[in-house]
Amino acid sequence: MHWYALKVFFNKVFEMEGKLKALGIETYVPVVVVEKMVKGERTYVQKPAISSLLFLCTTAEQAEALLEVIEGKAMFYRNRGSKHPTAIRDREMNIFKKVTSAHKEGLEYFDGNVAKFCTGQRVRVIEGTFQGCEGYIHRIKGNRRLIVAIEGLVAVATTYIPSPFLQPISE
Repeated sequence: MHWYALKVFFNKVFEMEGKLKALGIETYVPVVVVEKMVKGERTYVQKPAISSLLFLCTTAEQAEALLEVIEGKAMFYRNRGSKHPTAIRDREMNIFKKVTSAHKEGLEYFDGNVAKFCTGQRVRVIEGTFQGCEGYIHRIKGNRRLIVAIEGLVAVATTYIPSPFLQPISE
């Protein structure tokens, strides 16, 4: 079993998630809760933190079989030149899920070229909400932030983490 990423078309992430869950496939969508005013009443709704991104956990064979199910509705992320969906390392996915499911205010998401954020000191968080997470320290808008990335796909920056909560990792 591996994690894979899907790019879902037409803003139908939750619809695709429902279809995959109905097939017995574990999914994960990083979400944010936003406030909306509907007819003068304040309501809160979940929306994808990263539009069109959905993760699923399945076997390589089942991922290939899903190509027919998702045809025209989504596509797997692949390495350049590869015809097969790219598997995401379990460690990367577990850390990413821990950070994004904490629902802390101030998380920032980045897509595209995430490599530019992975240039600082590699650290492990030893205390606090993100204890156990590993990533890179990068200065964003004047603050030192922990960057957790899924290589080549997406990165998330946490809020400020105090220095005593960080332990350098030698590579």
